[in-house]
Amino acid sequence: MSASPAKPPVPAPAGKPSPSAPSASAAPGPGTAARQAPPTIAPGPGGRTAVFERGAASSGKVVALTFDADMTADQGPRAARGEHFDNPQLIATLRRLKVDATVFMTGRWAEEYPDQARSIGTDPLFEIANHSYSHYAFAAPCYGLPTVARGDMAADVRRAFDAFRRAGARNVVPYFRFPGGCYDDDALRALAPAKVTAVQWDVVSGDAFAKDGDAVAEQVLAGVKPGSLVVMHCTRSAAPVTERAIRRIVPELRARGYRFVKVSELMAGART
Repeated sequence: MSASPAKPPVPAPAGKPSPSAPSASAAPGPGTAARQAPPTIAPGPGGRTAVFERGAASSGKVVALTFDADMTADQGPRAARGEHFDNPQLIATLRRLKVDATVFMTGRWAEEYPDQARSIGTDPLFEIANHSYSHYAFAAPCYGLPTVARGDMAADVRRAFDAFRRAGARNVVPYFRFPGGCYDDDALRALAPAKVTAVQWDVVSGDAFAKDGDAVAEQVLAGVKPGSLVVMHCTRSAAPVTERAIRRIVPELRARGYRFVKVSELMAGART
């Protein structure tokens, strides 16, 4: 889970977003060429993947809600026994409230729930970004997660993009979120061939394993500022109160004058 990770040991590299289509190795999927390429931060300094943590305050009252759809490569038997790594009620609520959002999805999640991945990835309200294939850590220690070998990191990211493509998702962007939010300089270098922009956050919702939706909502509402990027989850079994929190967060932020945007729009606004 990307619950409340400590500040990564490497400061977010500075960079200016610029329009850049993803490479063929990280190509999001069918139909992408017909749309305007999403903005990226490139190149990263010193051959490292660049990191984006929040939008510019000058962008005004915009906020990006992001949802991590976590599932590790070995959790298939738990899903077969009825554990819900998905959260269709959350997606339905976002649709009902007309909230633009970015879902950081693991490849394994897309394979387990291909119909949902396709539905999310063809809905103009949403965009799908990469949360690795296996939800294994890219730096250790990281909340007890198994670790991806350094030489396998870029391939793990490409494997997730392939899973989105097979599911039929089209609204896929070349962004990557480190499982657990854990990364180091070696991971940033290892991911450079995947040509993704790493996306972190400035507001931790605290929804992972939470039992009180109001407490989650209050934490988000207290942390959001113009240009904020909020991390939440789309896994019912590990974040059961997220949908309830959203029903409070969205109207209260709108009452404050905020507009909800995808990460791609937030990143584009950082250029101004």
